[in-house]
Amino acid sequence: MTWRHERGIRPLEAASERFAQLQPGVRIEWDARSLSDFEQYPLELLADRYDLIMIDHPHLGAAVRQDLLLPLNDWLPEEFLRDQASHSVGPSYASYTWENRQLALPLDAAAQVSAYRADLLERLSLTVPRTWEEAARLARSLPDGMAIGLPLVPVHAFASFFTLSSQYAKKPFWSDGSPLPPSAGEYALGVLQELAPSLHPLSLHEDPIAMSQRMGATDEIAYIPLIYGYSNYARDGFVPHALRFANIPSDNGAPRGSMIGGVGLAVSARCRHPEIAVRFVRMTADGEFQRTVFVENGGQPGHRSAWLDEEANRRANGFFRETLQTLDEGSVRPRFDGYIQFQEQAGSLIREFIAGNGTDRKALVARLNDMLREAEG
Repeated sequence: MTWRHERGIRPLEAASERFAQLQPGVRIEWDARSLSDFEQYPLELLADRYDLIMIDHPHLGAAVRQDLLLPLNDWLPEEFLRDQASHSVGPSYASYTWENRQLALPLDAAAQVSAYRADLLERLSLTVPRTWEEAARLARSLPDGMAIGLPLVPVHAFASFFTLSSQYAKKPFWSDGSPLPPSAGEYALGVLQELAPSLHPLSLHEDPIAMSQRMGATDEIAYIPLIYGYSNYARDGFVPHALRFANIPSDNGAPRGSMIGGVGLAVSARCRHPEIAVRFVRMTADGEFQRTVFVENGGQPGHRSAWLDEEANRRANGFFRETLQTLDEGSVRPRFDGYIQFQEQAGSLIREFIAGNGTDRKALVARLNDMLREAEG
């Protein structure tokens, strides 16, 4: 099971074809869900039906409580796992580790980055913002009919809030049991509210895929300061106007704090042929495969060597090279059982606050901290 996008399907189908050549008689077929379903669908329902599952790391708490996934460190050589860990893009590898069990390998690495239309900014003599003040200034300077974008469906409203809060706090919160510092949360809400009047009107209703499509097909959006990067949209010919990507803005130097996403490949504990499934995971996560077949078929690799590879960057017009620092400085969400529901509820509150021009930032941050404690039980 994967998610419905070229980035999510094509590289896995290509991997299945290669695996069939290496393992005659073995056929691996993939189903796909929408991005929204992928982010929220209960993992226990997938583990009963599928042998191989592409998962989002916040689902690990539920997976551990219900014993849904195979610990890959019981099946894969230690040397291979050391290579995976040492070639992690940011904290991607560690995000699938739970109490010394490696429950998935990061086939796909992602975080919130910035996207822009180089042709539009050049036409307007504008440069890619490096600070949030510059981002707000760019937004105000765009002509009628052109705007900045920001995906604000609940999960992604939460993501932008978490990224900005992490950037300001400069230390973990929630994921380590500590509360969100009020000053960090209020800062994040302030930045989002400052940008809100300049946002494309459909920002409240679009996820990163829909917004990337719009940005590449029309001249309505010139810049997006925070969006989960899809390297496909940087490739020539994928959309009418290829996008370019950059590190996120920051008011304190480094582009730190971006809420990492990406996808890990896991094996269901109910799998009847685990040795075959694990061999597929190993082949697909291997650095050489990631740099070549995976990237060549529209994949966004999780192995660091692919992000540094010249050919991979040529195909994606520098996407990997230009955003790697943001991923390396990324932050990790909580992963406890029940977190997914908290994220959706919190995202709805943040979205409503931004859309409705809320005023009591302190109260909202306090409420989010209370909700998190309740969700943890």
